[in-house]
Amino acid sequence: MHVKKQFLSAILAALPIWTIFATDPEPRCYETCQVLDQECPFIDGTVTEDCWDKVLWASEFTEYQPEDGTKPTRETAFKIIYDQRYVYVAFRCFDPEPEKIVRRMSRRDGFAGDWVEINFDSYFDKRTAFSFTISASGVKSDEFISSDGNNWDSNWNPIWHGKTSIDSLGWTAEIRIPLTQLRYGNKDEHIWGIQVTRRDFRADERSTWQYIPRNTNGWVSKFGQLAGISGIKPQKQVEIQPYVIASAEKFQKIEGNPFADGSDSKIDVGLDGKIGITSDLTLDFTINPDFGQVEADPSSLTLDGFQIFFDERRPFFVENNNLFDFRITQAQAGGPFGNDQLFYSRRIGAAPMGSISAGDDEYVNIPDVTSILGAAKFSGKTKNGTALGIMESVTGEEKGMIRFGGDERSEMVEPLTNWFIGYVSQDFKQGKSSLGGMFTAVNRRLEGSVLEDQFHKNAYTGGLDYRYTWKERQWVLTANMIFSRVAGSAAAIENTQRSFTHYFQRPDAGHLLVDSTRTDLSGIGGNVSIANYGGDDNLSFQTGVSFRSPGLELNDAGFLNSSDQINHYFWGGYRFPDAFSIFRSFRINYNHWSRWDFDGENLYQALNTNAHAGFTNFWSAGTGLTLELKDISNRALFGGPLMRQTPGFASWFYINSDSRKKFTAHFNGFGFHPWQKHKGAIKVESYRFSLQYQPTNAVRISVTPRFFRQNRAIQNVSSTDFMEETRYITGRVIQRTFSTSFRLSVNLSPNLTVQYWGQPFISKGNYSEFNHITDPLAKLYQDRYHLFGTEEIRWDDDDGTYLIDEDGDGVTDYDFSNPDFSFIQFRSNMVLRWEYQAGSELFLVWSQSGTTSDDPQAELIHSLRNNIFGEDPHNIFLLKLTYRFLK
Repeated sequence: MHVKKQFLSAILAALPIWTIFATDPEPRCYETCQVLDQECPFIDGTVTEDCWDKVLWASEFTEYQPEDGTKPTRETAFKIIYDQRYVYVAFRCFDPEPEKIVRRMSRRDGFAGDWVEINFDSYFDKRTAFSFTISASGVKSDEFISSDGNNWDSNWNPIWHGKTSIDSLGWTAEIRIPLTQLRYGNKDEHIWGIQVTRRDFRADERSTWQYIPRNTNGWVSKFGQLAGISGIKPQKQVEIQPYVIASAEKFQKIEGNPFADGSDSKIDVGLDGKIGITSDLTLDFTINPDFGQVEADPSSLTLDGFQIFFDERRPFFVENNNLFDFRITQAQAGGPFGNDQLFYSRRIGAAPMGSISAGDDEYVNIPDVTSILGAAKFSGKTKNGTALGIMESVTGEEKGMIRFGGDERSEMVEPLTNWFIGYVSQDFKQGKSSLGGMFTAVNRRLEGSVLEDQFHKNAYTGGLDYRYTWKERQWVLTANMIFSRVAGSAAAIENTQRSFTHYFQRPDAGHLLVDSTRTDLSGIGGNVSIANYGGDDNLSFQTGVSFRSPGLELNDAGFLNSSDQINHYFWGGYRFPDAFSIFRSFRINYNHWSRWDFDGENLYQALNTNAHAGFTNFWSAGTGLTLELKDISNRALFGGPLMRQTPGFASWFYINSDSRKKFTAHFNGFGFHPWQKHKGAIKVESYRFSLQYQPTNAVRISVTPRFFRQNRAIQNVSSTDFMEETRYITGRVIQRTFSTSFRLSVNLSPNLTVQYWGQPFISKGNYSEFNHITDPLAKLYQDRYHLFGTEEIRWDDDDGTYLIDEDGDGVTDYDFSNPDFSFIQFRSNMVLRWEYQAGSELFLVWSQSGTTSDDPQAELIHSLRNNIFGEDPHNIFLLKLTYRFLK
């Protein structure tokens, strides 16, 4: 394996030496006191009970956004008391014009309008914290903070209570937090870290009690301190949440198809639970989970072959996900490899991936998702800084049903599978450094099934990561190393070698070779980076190297787009510390990145600069320019040789109106243009326009149309053997995509909301100028292929194929199908959510979806309008009732 010398030279050249460091402000301290149970305040938002007089108001907040280190427009104060079961917090948000307080409502975790928030680092590990937010309208939000503020998990939903009130001085709030919802050590005297933040919506400001300079690295580690807590004992949490679901489906009836009779219904039950094993460690479990109330993924279609990364939305997998987050590279620049990770929870319960051998006249029914029989998580963090996360899940065997006449048979499409994910890490020096490791295992029951040649029998991955900070955490060194091993039948491992992620069959890759006898495949990967987050000099940078060996395979339990790559990345940024001229804030960034394969071939080089500004009229805007210097793809021909892409330059911009207004707008645009103008080797443009209207505090409406168009001269179509050579067939594709997302939120109260989301989507692709590749690395793109002449190619209307007579003897040498496409989809759901008591919910859900196709030659909008509601959509009606028992 050879890596070019200039690769190392580029890294060394990218390491600037900036030696000015910030000095953190001294931590402030608030002294609380304990009250008797009979003295505890009644939570009504008025702060009038005598018990509040036992402690002083804490005030003197400092603005950190948009201006840094200045006095806020309006002052804020708070008090904290506690008893043996609860922590109580009172807030006073001063406002001389209380009639102008913005009381916008939203669903829980919406963060709309004016709000105030308190963070408790009850572990006092300077890495993790529990966040509780209440808005002036009484809407509650809560998040679990990890990685010293780099991860905020809004799917953490503790049980707590809060009320607000408006008076002549402004608005006040009272909250009561059960100690069972916090984690702390078993000792007589406690010191907790705390931070209080206020959002002043009218002034578009955020201010904090403990001032943390905006350019400082870290959040929890910079908290103030809460003293005076003593005599409380850790309390074990016990929560049981059973639920019952009734659902009915209505869909198009197809005559003769026994699986499409037009309707279906069922009643199901399940159970979620949370048990505090110790004061630090919690067991979460779910039996027969249902996620019918979770919003569907947006429609998407891509031609480049890369997987689409979708965010996890299911509550069980999202909560405490920081303990299972092992991203290989967390880079500020460098491309899509930042999504690669050891554990990608969307693999569990995904659509069955096995194929079925069915005849043309047979009817087939395949489940939409794989059933999750049960799952459990054991997670938490001890007072000594040891974080532990263990997840175990079992997904059921799924079968597809095939019926012809009166005969019915079944074929397995997904095997019974066990999933194990384990992570442990240890903090050192109060979180200034850490060492952690993860291991994942996927084991499938495949013996004797038709899926033995389609799935890995088992797949194991693991890795170690290390983080070290110094100079008040301004300098950060991170490093990790990972491995993978998959095993199965020889056919399954050969399929993996030939898959898009690997392409061992590439004819010009001297370091790759398909071995059809192998029954396992192994690989390694890793990342090392160093960063400085500025501090007082406002100058920051990050640079590093990330690699994936050819045999690395993570896609059983994790996410990996492509192996066989070594990436170098660099980012540098400067933030102007003070407002000036028309700017409330301004920052500018520079990036460059390069990629090699493991044969030492330099595949990609690019550099970028971008700027972002906030204006005194409360608008914001940004723009950027990327210059591609080199682009060679080892994926463009889908297993073929390296293919030179035509490099060019990309530009983008966005503009946002004043977010405080009832009517807001957002617009962004992107365009890519090649350096070579010959017939437009490639041109890409996309636009997104978002409008949002808030007619009242309780109602919000938004519509977001998007348009995407690409004209690509060389797009893979097919490959075939001819005259002892492989012909790689490509063509010019013009793809046009249009979609519109529509959202309506109606908040009848802080605990009763109705939300609707709908998205029509259409993507069309028209191919022309078919050719076969002759010199894929030619400098000029027109020299890379042979364009089929009219005497070489003809269209067979009966079979819907193109026939190629390359040698001109009048006999078809090979053919390929028409690649034109028209994909039309509509997805929507409406959810009524009522939290009828703390932690217990009622959901009423209506989901609608439909997918169809149309003539690829038809006009885009005309085709969408005629087909989006042209067929009977699939409707699902669901009622879900949960009840949360809390001890």
